[in-house]
Amino acid sequence: MQPPPKKLLDQVRDAIRLKHYAYRTEETYVQWIRRYILFHNKRHPKDMGRAEIEAFLTHLAVHEQVAASTQNQALNALLFLYREVLKLEVSQVNAIRAKRTQYLPTVLTKEEALTVIQNIDGVPQRVVKLLYGGGLRLSEGLRLRVKDIDFAQHQIIIRDGKGSKSRVTMLPSSVTDELRDHLVGVKRQHQQDLGRGFGAVPLPFALERKYPNANREWIWQFVFPSSHIAKDPRSDLMCRHHMHESSIQKAVKQAVRAAKLTKRVGCHTFRHSFATHLLQSGYDIRTIQELLGHKDVKTTMIYTHVLNRGGQGVRSPLDP
Repeated sequence: MQPPPKKLLDQVRDAIRLKHYAYRTEETYVQWIRRYILFHNKRHPKDMGRAEIEAFLTHLAVHEQVAASTQNQALNALLFLYREVLKLEVSQVNAIRAKRTQYLPTVLTKEEALTVIQNIDGVPQRVVKLLYGGGLRLSEGLRLRVKDIDFAQHQIIIRDGKGSKSRVTMLPSSVTDELRDHLVGVKRQHQQDLGRGFGAVPLPFALERKYPNANREWIWQFVFPSSHIAKDPRSDLMCRHHMHESSIQKAVKQAVRAAKLTKRVGCHTFRHSFATHLLQSGYDIRTIQELLGHKDVKTTMIYTHVLNRGGQGVRSPLDP
């Protein structure tokens, strides 16, 4: 008996996993495709095309007033649906586009960054120290595994970061001893999990099939594991995943409030501050580009704005 065909959104998930996209990308794409279908009164996408895509994107820009990046995200999800799942080519989409604004990142001074960090306690503080000390994205910091920390070389290996790119950045000397002590506790917890019949973690790509027992090895464990064991959404494996992003975001928000800063500060602000402070210290833009993992140096160039003192260094006539 022939099994029933998979539902469309399940086909989308399969296609995304085949290309090894991140779980967050999977959830985002599925969400946009679901919204697209509901917007057109549950019509099947194969019965729609460019006109319907343009109508949906125009609605996002005009009525929901989404940012340009959000509209592009929706477009990418729909193009993935048509090209990779339905195997249909969509001609050039001409919709009203959300206006792209020039973005200048919020940057903390060194004193402000250290003050915020000092107002964070426990494991969240260690995570934020790596964000600021190594220029990591929050997701990169939380996905670190034991094997990615190279104490001998004083470096951190970021694997499969944004755009599936890997890179190497520095491990701050000031956190080395603290991180070693932290991993002692993590290893103790891992051994306890093994004794209870758990201790496995999800592995990237097809490594679980290639190395069946690797998911229980110490080197593959997360540096910042979750406080509880839960089911992995992709493999249904009962495991101790890494900490959730919200726990770090909440800790940073509380610390910023305690520091009484008037800037809008989030976890990504520490990555912006990392790049800016390296520029202020005289490091060249190409080195910083590699440390951040930017594909194009133009992306890194945005941090040079803080080196310009008011109007490209022009002195205000109000100042003596």
